[in-house]
Amino acid sequence: MPSFLKHLGGHAGRVVLALVFVLPLLFMVVSSFKPDDQIFGDMGSLRAFLPVGALSLDNYTGVFERVPAAQFLLNSVLISSVTVVLGILVNSMAAFALSRMRMPGRKALLTAVIATLIVPFETFAVPLVWWINQLPLLRVNGFHLEFTTGWMDTYQVQILPFVANAFSVFFFHQYFQSIPKEIDEAAIVDGAGWLTIYRRIVMPLSGPAIATVAILTFLPAWNSYLWPLMVVQSEELRPVMVGISYFFQLKVSWGEIMAYSSMITVPILALFVAFQRSFVNSIASTGVKG
Repeated sequence: MPSFLKHLGGHAGRVVLALVFVLPLLFMVVSSFKPDDQIFGDMGSLRAFLPVGALSLDNYTGVFERVPAAQFLLNSVLISSVTVVLGILVNSMAAFALSRMRMPGRKALLTAVIATLIVPFETFAVPLVWWINQLPLLRVNGFHLEFTTGWMDTYQVQILPFVANAFSVFFFHQYFQSIPKEIDEAAIVDGAGWLTIYRRIVMPLSGPAIATVAILTFLPAWNSYLWPLMVVQSEELRPVMVGISYFFQLKVSWGEIMAYSSMITVPILALFVAFQRSFVNSIASTGVKG
């Protein structure tokens, strides 16, 4: 087969693969501007993917009338952002200790951390609920501070259980392994401690890894549904994914569902586009090392 045909076939395959992922998103965004009857009327033609017909913002205004969407979005931004920041700090420090510091049993400890990846969250979700109900909580009661028990229906119960992440530790560990350890030895000779090496040498050189872990931490935090459904009862504390269930109560409006889905999908796409280059570079460099 001529080389240009192979080249053409490769491009055709990429186009088909791109369409498989892009068309559902395009359909979602376009449908968010259409009334329900037009969504179903356009379903059997290419008009389903085109912004044609009676387009309006009624579905978006309907979203804010039906659910406290702004509060849900704010909650998810807060929960996801704090989880990302704490996750990068905790997991990178754990990985730094396992990859740069000489201590007995670090390989066995890393193996144990990686082994937790095979345990699905659903298997320990119920025991985790029991444990968070035993934890102390400091509350403000008027002008007094008081200790109570249980983290149910709080922001921290949606953040702290997911800060430490085995994959993030492993990913940072593999990336840190690609940084020459002679830099550590030179810094130690100059009087630097391990914290200084971590803060001023290793982390500034790990930008791509930080960006990748940020994306991989943000996604599950933003998409979290089961856990908030189990531990959050107050509407003002619920994240965006729990809000989807509101649209299937009473009268179902598919236009509003598409509008709400578009609103909660755009931040994810924007995050990936912003960090795409760092994400690809980090995956490539970690793959070569591992």
